[in-house]
Amino acid sequence: MDRLNHAIIGVGHLGKLHTKLTKDLPNCNLIGIFDADVEKAKLVSKEFNVPFLSSLEEISEKVDSVSIVSSTTSHYEIAKFFIGKNKHVFIEKPITATIEQAEELVELADEKKIKLQVGHIERFNPALISLDKYKLEPKFVQTDRLAQFNPRGADVAVVLDLMIHDIDIILTLIKSEVKNIYASGVPVVSDSIDIANARIEFENGAVANITASRISQKKMRKMRIFQQDAYISIDFNTGISEVFKLFDGKTDENSSFISLGEIGIGDKKRIIVYEQPEIRDINALQYEIQLFIDCVLKDTPPIVSGHDGLKALKVAELIINKIKETSK
Repeated sequence: MDRLNHAIIGVGHLGKLHTKLTKDLPNCNLIGIFDADVEKAKLVSKEFNVPFLSSLEEISEKVDSVSIVSSTTSHYEIAKFFIGKNKHVFIEKPITATIEQAEELVELADEKKIKLQVGHIERFNPALISLDKYKLEPKFVQTDRLAQFNPRGADVAVVLDLMIHDIDIILTLIKSEVKNIYASGVPVVSDSIDIANARIEFENGAVANITASRISQKKMRKMRIFQQDAYISIDFNTGISEVFKLFDGKTDENSSFISLGEIGIGDKKRIIVYEQPEIRDINALQYEIQLFIDCVLKDTPPIVSGHDGLKALKVAELIINKIKETSK
């Protein structure tokens, strides 16, 4: 098989983007879209010249795989249906509304040898991908993810809506189990938590301080990583990363680092260098969809597996529970 027959479930704002970008992939045949809101689905069908399919059953008879871009509360039932039909599943984050649902989906996908990929899109942000050649071993991570209020994501706490992006990345970078979590947060304009801060302590001594807000005047998506002899700044908005390092002795003349001078501690002098890694010109959403299609066609593991999605959800739920305890 050199092309995948694929469909998209849910064509709201994000689902429309999925439709537009998936349609252009060379090894994917987008056979149709579906949405519970039939009128909306018909409009999107007409806009992108993609067939409207009337039921999940009809889709299951025509596809090899699906993208689930519906509301979080519907993820479990739809994904369970398609995995049960032996169809590969891309599912937007968070994987499900509850840990129990996610555990069941992951177990079912493993049992049936189905590819299950979770849409943690920031893993594919050019700023993070540009750091592939660096050895990242964080000792302290600071993240700030601030957005203006949008009712579209307000059906869940900001921890599941925004913070979970940074949780997923941090769990990928820090190869250690979570030891302690401290968290606080409040609802401001919705019935769910709209602003939250969490401090995660890991068994290896690393610490992550994470802030997420959907009631900010300005947008910000930044991560700062501090490790032995290095500081890395990642701006997910601009797609640009910056690396500052300390070196003993002279740097390689062929290195792309720029020397910023020397720093002396006692008799020991070290060189401070700076580099801005080359930015890859990619669309993060289209790239992650392409990688999902590739993993199905080539029978390789998904980059962001169901297990990854479950792991991030578990930490997110621990943070939400800590906030509830603090509120009491």
